Amino acid sequence: MFRFILKRLGLAVLVAFTVSAISFALLFLAGDPATAIAGENAASEDIAIINAQYGFDRPLIVQYLDWLSKAVTGDLGQSWYFKLPVSQIIGDRLPTTMTLGLCAISFALILSIPMGVAAAARPNSIIDRFALFIAVVGQAIPSFWFGLLLVVFFSIQLGLVPASGSGTWRHFILPTVVLGYYATPAIMRLTRAGMIEVLSADYIRTARAKGLPTRKIMFKHALRNAIIPVVSLAAVQMGFMLGGSIVVESVFALHGAGFLAWESISRNDLPTMQALILIFSMFYITFTFLADVLNAWLDPRLRVG
Repeated sequence: MFRFILKRLGLAVLVAFTVSAISFALLFLAGDPATAIAGENAASEDIAIINAQYGFDRPLIVQYLDWLSKAVTGDLGQSWYFKLPVSQIIGDRLPTTMTLGLCAISFALILSIPMGVAAAARPNSIIDRFALFIAVVGQAIPSFWFGLLLVVFFSIQLGLVPASGSGTWRHFILPTVVLGYYATPAIMRLTRAGMIEVLSADYIRTARAKGLPTRKIMFKHALRNAIIPVVSLAAVQMGFMLGGSIVVESVFALHGAGFLAWESISRNDLPTMQALILIFSMFYITFTFLADVLNAWLDPRLRVG
């Protein structure tokens, strides 16, 4: 197990370095950063001053190593638009996105796993068809449209929950449902497919022949093996929720890191975009690493190779 963790950790570090290089390159792929700061009509003297001030006139490898060494210590540069340290801006916005992501993935797992197990237990039944219907609807409805429907019905007409903001836990109810429901179909269908495959295995037939209760067979023996690919998918979905919450945060006016990404793109704030890409990628890599370790703990066969 220890060797497996070291191998996965080494791979995660390698991917992290690659992502950091790509994030740094975005600053220059978007155009001349000095011109972006000074403006299109700036004089060449002003651009030269900015190049010297920000160090853009140094070799790229030197700039990258300097940026990486500062990023490791938490110094992500200065925002071109907000005129504040990027780490401070993201630190203020990230808790909102983290709260939304954790609530959404919890909602998706609580909803999708029992539905997948129930659908697999009775294939082609009404329960199975209802679960597949929920999955198809979740894949077909755009997140922004679903969010607006919930706002109109639950906030405007019924007045049960707030339509926007992030002041209390009630403000996160509708965004959690929208973001979590988007991840529900994939998790539910994977759970259903895994359970159907596991329930046809020989050891499940043996457990039934021994007279074990159906609930014990389903949740102790079958679900333990069927849940392995679901863990990996949940980690991927969690990373996606943190990085892809721009639409949901915009609809519900949640000023989190996702909404900050939209602001930085629209205002050409490249250092903030650069830092957000790096941070979201690190979250994605971390969740994937933890999912691999958890899967190896659940199934020792994965540790080989």
